Amino acid sequence: MAELLLNSTDTDYAISKFRDYYDNFDRIDGYFRDRKKERLEGVTPSLFPVENEFFNDFTMNPMDMNFVVTETSKEVYDNLFCQVSSFPADDNPGKNVRFIIKETNTNTIAGFIRLGSPTINSAPRNKMLNRTPDLTALNRHFIMGFHIVPAQPFGFNYLGGKLLTMICCSHFTRRYIDKKYNTEICAFETTSLYGNLKGCSQYDGMKPYLRNVGLTDSKFLLTMADQWYRELNEWFINRNGGEPLVKKEASSRKLKTQTKMIAIIKASLRSLGRMQDLKDFDDFIKRAIGLNTQKLQYFSDYGFSNVVDYVNGKVDSLEKKPNFDNYELENVINWWKKKAQKRFDSLKSDGRIRYDMEVWKSDNLEGIDIIR
Repeated sequence: MAELLLNSTDTDYAISKFRDYYDNFDRIDGYFRDRKKERLEGVTPSLFPVENEFFNDFTMNPMDMNFVVTETSKEVYDNLFCQVSSFPADDNPGKNVRFIIKETNTNTIAGFIRLGSPTINSAPRNKMLNRTPDLTALNRHFIMGFHIVPAQPFGFNYLGGKLLTMICCSHFTRRYIDKKYNTEICAFETTSLYGNLKGCSQYDGMKPYLRNVGLTDSKFLLTMADQWYRELNEWFINRNGGEPLVKKEASSRKLKTQTKMIAIIKASLRSLGRMQDLKDFDDFIKRAIGLNTQKLQYFSDYGFSNVVDYVNGKVDSLEKKPNFDNYELENVINWWKKKAQKRFDSLKSDGRIRYDMEVWKSDNLEGIDIIR
């Protein structure tokens, strides 16, 4: 099929749909707040106050806490995760492990972890490996943290984000993924959500378990809300003879489809000789891409000393560091307990412990800070 070109009227319509959506936001937190509103509309109502699901005993010392890590279904995970997370629970192609972390004394949820196949390209990772990795090796040896989200104010009062991150860096998690997917995971990576909008991250101060390896590029357009995207995608399919713009089996299909829409609009403007409108649209898309932020990327080697050489195929086996056993689940939780107790004692002495549960509802969308 020939490349799709739009007539002048259709080109103006497609441009207007992009402008109508992205002109609503001047920062990434506004975008996430809009996506949060959309997702809350699809949450299954609970018979009981949802606040009761999450950790709320803020008299408990971290030293007295115990935790269990359990994989759960997508439906259960998404419904609960949506209550506490400021960003959408979008899936990624490939591996998916959804953990709920419960404090066992109270039988309440402390937080959520979703792990998945790593993104195909990453500038900090490529620099660390001194090359773009082989995709087979990347998928066999790397796992990425997409959600590492504590319930609030458990996260604030006890450094809950660090607890969840330590669980990601534990041998428990590494072995769990290896057993489920027949892999040989030796590297964990994740990125800070708001990147260069903040001067710090929940992942800071976690050496030797986790270290910052640089800033991502993040030069892509954030995807539209589902309803906006569906309507515009159907419109493009109709004008493309009923054929989708991107193959159904493609990874990151929504992002690739939006990118294709933009390419079609630009090609149509060139074909129509509307060069000033092309420049204006190109400038608009660049501003919209600017909503996205560079993200700090973090890396853990699970206590192996030669991950880079092993992933690059330069050595035949992994070697353990002297601190390899420190990555066992019990030990990483004990590492967290010491930091959490210091944090808790400091907040308590200053009278700054938070008690109000931060659960997202349709009537409090403006009352919770997204960038924290």
